Amino acid sequence: MKKKTKIIISVVAFVVAAIVTTGYIIISGMQKNLDNLKSIESNDVDLSKISDGTYSGSYKVLPISVEVSVTVKDHKITAIDLLKHDNGKGKAAETIINDVIKADSLKVDAVTGATYSSKVILLAIEDALSIATETNNK
Repeated sequence: MKKKTKIIISVVAFVVAAIVTTGYIIISGMQKNLDNLKSIESNDVDLSKISDGTYSGSYKVLPISVEVSVTVKDHKITAIDLLKHDNGKGKAAETIINDVIKADSLKVDAVTGATYSSKVILLAIEDALSIATETNNK
């Protein structure tokens, strides 16, 4: 009985150690992604080069993932639909969409308390507008 108990304890200890190690690796990777996000700036896009239409864009930095649909009419951003926003505590960042539409620019302040999600949303919008620019320049 003692030998069986030792084996069970050893297996349980190994499984717990493996789970803790895996969790640490995943969390460290996500934190590194978020730290790298701090240095990425969204670039404003020249709307005069974009034809009327609706353009899709996305951006992903674990644990945040965003997909948007951006509508441009008369060289102005008239609508942004948030198709997907997987986030941690960054739901508040979704209000940045209204700021972008009002400013007709990506140069808006991040939402306090949701900086990472704000940046990823802006980068997804930039992606959509960049695709639009490339499409119109072909």
